[in-house]
Amino acid sequence: MTFLPATFRPLHEGWTLTAAALPADAEADAAALAAGVPAAVPGEAHLDLRRAGLIADPFDGDNEAAQQWIGDTSWRYETVFSWTDDGADRHDLVALGLDTVAAVSLNGTEVGRTQNQFRSYRWDVRGLLREGANTLAVVFAAPVPEAAARAERDGALPHTNHHAYNQLRKMACSFGWDWGVDVAGAGIWKPIGLDSWSGTRVAGVRPLVDVVENAEGGHDGVLRVHVDVERARGDGDVDVLAVLTDPDGSPLEAAAAVPAGSASAVIELHVPDVRRWWPVGHGEQPLYRVDVAAGQGEWRGRVGFRTVALDTAPDAAGAPFDLVVNGERVLVRGANWIPDHAFLTEIDRDRYARRVADALDANINLLRVWGGGVYESDDLYDLADEHGLLMWQDFLFACAAYSEDDPLRSEVEAEVRENVARLSPHPSLVLWNGNNENTWGSVDWSWAHRLGGRGWGDAYYTELLPAILSELDPTRPYSPASPYSFGDYRHPNDERYGSMHIWDVWNRVDYTEYADYLPRFVSEFGFQAPPAWSTLAAVVHDEPMDPFGREMLVHQKAHQGNAKLQRGWQGHLPDPESIEDWHWTTQLNQAHAIRFGVEHFRSLTPHNTGTILWQLNDNWPVVSWAAVDFNGHRKPLWHALRDMYAPRLATLQPRPSERARAEAWEGLPPERDALALVLVNDTGEDYTGAFALVRESFDGTVLAEAAVEATVPARGAETVFVPAEVAAFGDPKAEAVVAVCDDGAFAPAFHYGAEVVDQRLDPRPLRVEAVAAEGHVDLRITAASLARDVCCNADTVDPLAKADRGMITLRAGETAVIRVQTPAGGDPDAFAAALRCANDLL
Repeated sequence: MTFLPATFRPLHEGWTLTAAALPADAEADAAALAAGVPAAVPGEAHLDLRRAGLIADPFDGDNEAAQQWIGDTSWRYETVFSWTDDGADRHDLVALGLDTVAAVSLNGTEVGRTQNQFRSYRWDVRGLLREGANTLAVVFAAPVPEAAARAERDGALPHTNHHAYNQLRKMACSFGWDWGVDVAGAGIWKPIGLDSWSGTRVAGVRPLVDVVENAEGGHDGVLRVHVDVERARGDGDVDVLAVLTDPDGSPLEAAAAVPAGSASAVIELHVPDVRRWWPVGHGEQPLYRVDVAAGQGEWRGRVGFRTVALDTAPDAAGAPFDLVVNGERVLVRGANWIPDHAFLTEIDRDRYARRVADALDANINLLRVWGGGVYESDDLYDLADEHGLLMWQDFLFACAAYSEDDPLRSEVEAEVRENVARLSPHPSLVLWNGNNENTWGSVDWSWAHRLGGRGWGDAYYTELLPAILSELDPTRPYSPASPYSFGDYRHPNDERYGSMHIWDVWNRVDYTEYADYLPRFVSEFGFQAPPAWSTLAAVVHDEPMDPFGREMLVHQKAHQGNAKLQRGWQGHLPDPESIEDWHWTTQLNQAHAIRFGVEHFRSLTPHNTGTILWQLNDNWPVVSWAAVDFNGHRKPLWHALRDMYAPRLATLQPRPSERARAEAWEGLPPERDALALVLVNDTGEDYTGAFALVRESFDGTVLAEAAVEATVPARGAETVFVPAEVAAFGDPKAEAVVAVCDDGAFAPAFHYGAEVVDQRLDPRPLRVEAVAAEGHVDLRITAASLARDVCCNADTVDPLAKADRGMITLRAGETAVIRVQTPAGGDPDAFAAALRCANDLL
């Protein structure tokens, strides 16, 4: 949470919510809404109505449609608080987050108006406060008609989805998305209160770091603390003190003065032999505390010393998208992040901590905060700082054209200045990005005839945003867009340059098309599947449950999403014969599709230096691209992701043989007629080891084998060709090629000659021993023949149960243990019966 000084008094008690203007067609209790209901602050109107029993769960069934009137309603929040003059020079009303267009009044006098969810507001109200009781009211305009009215007044601009979200500085996905519920509403979503202060207050702090090499070859830290102050009266000098405390508790301090006539100062501290902050997998994450005092004002935060750069310099293959921290290139194993709940005030630090654990446990080293959400909470960034999880923050422009004129332009500038300053202390923040797909959309989405000569937002991405960053935070790199090709007259989504998004897979073509791409960096790609069964069944009540049932489709927001799921498994998996098989088939196919793509992209290291999966998380119970569903269940995709994002990855990939390369026609790629073991070593140490390459039948009979040695450089890759006698299948439907590392440093890699639908897999290959213990059940699984992708759908037995492993492939005779954490206990045999594998679809 944003630092709040001791002089701040939150006004969070005694609020009521009433309908200031209720639409005539609202399916609501008008009398109750006129009388008012208790309101939580910080909070949101939907949640207050739910607690009051006036609406059902917005996520359940098709309640979304029945509750659209909430976004068409103007809402009034009001409270009465007691105040006594304590002698402070100033009494400011501070609102850290109002969602969104609002009029604020104190004791019947308007204090100010707001129109931006993403910024704070401060008003001097000392002339309006009264001894004793005071009435504070915030009246919010109805967001959906307000957006439509602005489009009518100022001119509509192209956007995705069905509401004109690009007319307001409000979270775009609150209006619905192709994974998100439409719950545009209103609320005081961050703290509001009185700041009573005297003398001087700290108006802002930007502690910017640098690292320089010293004469001994070590590294010194440089901290430049930019301090902005505000004086309650007068214009005298203000003494400022900055104290930097290292992780062991040793302080270092420096002082400066803000001279009369100025409102800012810079204090510079030099830290000999600084302990550098590193991304996860590259080193430790030491954090230094920063305390600032200016007059009576104070501020505190933390910093980590590191350098960061983005290398997009042209090379022989185009231009890379290389993130460099402390001089080391980071091979990005990322995931896109959306708001973790459709109602932002329901996200607390514990929920953030669970999602960060989901990311780290899956070997993710970067989260991209997507531009249709919010500038994320300091809670999330604090956790990322502590664990070395890199953060990429989009500015909040997504899939739409945006007016470049006032009043929108002024609001954009205000929000950007505030959030750049707020997030500047966090070492985990390593990249600012201008927009999501708008630059691409301006080229490919037929905007030109709908713009009427107006700007579409490019002036923000190429002028305003980089100018503000140059002024306020030149320590971090900036990309104008995602995708972006870093050059004039290039298509924004050119795989040869910079970052790209791949969405023809999922939308139109088979996932094996990933292999036709040779991208430098993929910042979006993904494939859908339903959430865990318990998550889905809790909100979808179709009888019988059906992929195309009415409520099922409420919880599938992608265009023809379930039809695309069906098309996606064709040729890979058998057609399911029950809803339970449909659920397992689609989850399995999601995992297969992403594994295919990620292993291909990572096998291109160092030509490709990163992938950012769409997406890590969900904001409500929905069929989506997420790896972790809304209730925190890790889908089969998550378990596969943990393996494919392992720092050391072995993958068997088709590659052109020397003969194919020699015979290729000029300008055409050679045929990929050979099989290669590609080893990716994303660790800081070179690796040398031996691998057994085996072609075997599903019953374990060895048909051909070879041993190879390989040396893989740190943060690099190596390719070893598989001998032809091992690679060539005798019976493609009943054999597998397996690469096994002798010392276990790399997990086994599998290559098949046929898809599951065509393989002669034993449909019942597992022998299971289930043993109960306190709080968990251990499933000891032994395979009689090849068992592909073993998972335990533990939530079907206990919605709170979670399996520690999944997507396990066992060769004949191999054994594995899956531990199921189950707080409620349960029948071990029931968890054994919840085991699924690819084989049992046959």
